Amino acid sequence: MATSTGGDPHLERAYALTGPDDARALYDEWAATYDADLAAGAQSYVAPSVTADAVVAAAGTGGEVLDAGCGTGLVGAALHERGVGTIDGIDLSPGMLERARATGAYRELREADLTAALELPDDRYDVVVCVGTLTHAHVGPAAIGEFARVVRPGGYVVATVLDDVWEAGGYRAEIDRLAAADVFEAVSIEIAPYRAGQQVDCRLLVLRVR
Repeated sequence: MATSTGGDPHLERAYALTGPDDARALYDEWAATYDADLAAGAQSYVAPSVTADAVVAAAGTGGEVLDAGCGTGLVGAALHERGVGTIDGIDLSPGMLERARATGAYRELREADLTAALELPDDRYDVVVCVGTLTHAHVGPAAIGEFARVVRPGGYVVATVLDDVWEAGGYRAEIDRLAAADVFEAVSIEIAPYRAGQQVDCRLLVLRVR
């Protein structure tokens, strides 16, 4: 079954992206209304708050966090509200990063393409959080290994994967492969609400890096 978009034209375009340039153009255009569009009753985008709760439950509030695919800063703002003090963000879209900067939640923000290797050293962060990016036509499962690479041993990758692509998109297979290679331990993989207004769920991953 195709993921419901509730008729939102931006979401329909988002689920049919053809590459990074297409994604950058869409999200630059959408940045001004993104938060309002997804918070609307028809969508009720709860994934940022649900995932922020999972980050704090796993890792507490004292570490350095990278918000990968930070968008307008919904996740960073949710983490900041929960007492997390050191958050960096990366995203493909300058327009989205401008909105994220306005939240005041981030120490540093910069452009990055999550479909490529991250220009970050190994063991850089205590947590990488990624919400809303491992989905249709966005960032594939290879990114999960990159997230784990930049997390210090004992730290966490906490991410959402849209339920429709969990198996079909190869995410489950990649999680199993990396866990078998002792890259991380899958602490929990749970079905969680994503866009509650459309009854769209995700897999919420909490992975402890070895």
